[in-house]
Amino acid sequence: MAYRTFGLEERKANEPIMVFESGLGSGGGAYGSMFPFIQKSFAGIVYDRSGIGESEIDNSIKTDADVIKRLHDLLATLKISPPYMLVGHSIGGPFIRLYASTYPNEICGLFFIDPTDFMLTKEEDNRVKINTSSSTGYQELLAINLQNIINDTLTSDGFRNEAKRVQNESSQEFFKNYKSLKPIKDVPVTVMIAYNKHIEHYETEMNKNLKLGINLIPWWKELDELRINHYAEMIKNNGKSQIILLPRYSHGIHQQDPKIVADALIDTYENCVTSLKNK
Repeated sequence: MAYRTFGLEERKANEPIMVFESGLGSGGGAYGSMFPFIQKSFAGIVYDRSGIGESEIDNSIKTDADVIKRLHDLLATLKISPPYMLVGHSIGGPFIRLYASTYPNEICGLFFIDPTDFMLTKEEDNRVKINTSSSTGYQELLAINLQNIINDTLTSDGFRNEAKRVQNESSQEFFKNYKSLKPIKDVPVTVMIAYNKHIEHYETEMNKNLKLGINLIPWWKELDELRINHYAEMIKNNGKSQIILLPRYSHGIHQQDPKIVADALIDTYENCVTSLKNK
């Protein structure tokens, strides 16, 4: 497994360490634009999941639970002890939520960057379709996108494996293994959400070429509102927590504006330090 650490030499006992989980098909290098703003503020580790970036494919990793266990084992092997502040972008958001449920006593904070809405129900998805006169729901679109990744001959074997795993997690029921997660402990949580995003050219072309029948602007508006409400509900019992809404930002907030994410990361880290001292 490929990984990169920073600040470990200066890390003191029981200080939080940032653990970065990337989006679908992305390695730890996707966070590179943020490093100049954060490297002197805390210790951290970024890594590449199985088959992604420079990490070898491991065919034994078949579920998101396997992903989480492998990260846990990596940290243990490297003797990087808790407490961990987990950072997750896109589908990395569900991954860090699963980690917090599986290993709650290791977590001192969570930081979500435009996370995937794993809490979206089938009923809500159908309601969005009806309300926006659209023929395709978000859950269906994710399945289509994953199948396109799998079928694309240019897709690397590692990325194809990851897409198949995510596809399996949402087959029959969307994020089916996330339905009974333990509540998040009372630790600082920050959720950054980009909304009212520009409709990208590829979205318009895909909608047209695949005859998806999505009214993109109202469709995304309703899905954004649901995602905001879901994450607000998720953190309602967490002190020193916040949702940061960023209108007209892109999905890759940390790449579009690394400093705004870095500043929020440092703020959340400091809240984690304070919370640990007050225990």
